[in-house]
Amino acid sequence: MAMTTISRGSGRTWSVPNLLTYGRVAAVPVVVGCLFWSEIALMRWVALGLFIAAAITDFLDGYLARVLSQQSALGRMLDPIADKLLVSAVLMMLVADHTISSYSLAAAIVILCREILVSGLREFLAELKVSIPVSRIAKWKTTLQLVALGFLIAGPAGDQILPKTTEMGLALFWASALLTLYTGWDYLRAGIKQITED
Repeated sequence: MAMTTISRGSGRTWSVPNLLTYGRVAAVPVVVGCLFWSEIALMRWVALGLFIAAAITDFLDGYLARVLSQQSALGRMLDPIADKLLVSAVLMMLVADHTISSYSLAAAIVILCREILVSGLREFLAELKVSIPVSRIAKWKTTLQLVALGFLIAGPAGDQILPKTTEMGLALFWASALLTLYTGWDYLRAGIKQITED
């Protein structure tokens, strides 16, 4: 009986959805490394390819976990961490190479601050045995954010193929920042409501 329990736990640890999440985490330093040499057009395209693959796994891991009935506590913990690592690392590299600069830095700060706020809020509410489900708008925010970052990763290299690639990326980036503000306030309001009711 004990052996069966261990086997099931091990199976969940190395389930397909979790493997996809591990892959997304592993992609972060590689994408960062490519963006470190972003002045080389090829490296931007490699970074974009890896980023797109990682973004696809963000959808697939949750979908497969539900379809295959392979949902696990480890997956629920790692999935948002993998997302935040990927987005935060890419944001910092794009700021470092000045793809995101000037007034657009405000949008980057909004996105990073929101991620910290929500993470802290979720950790606090977890101690109270309270969970806040991810809203549909938050999912749209994440999708828009990933699309915007994809355009910005392509950046100058993309401009040579599709003019205004960077400008389109920045426009989408600001749109995602506005959604980020809204969803951040939504989570904060829901958290305060749970705390005051408790």
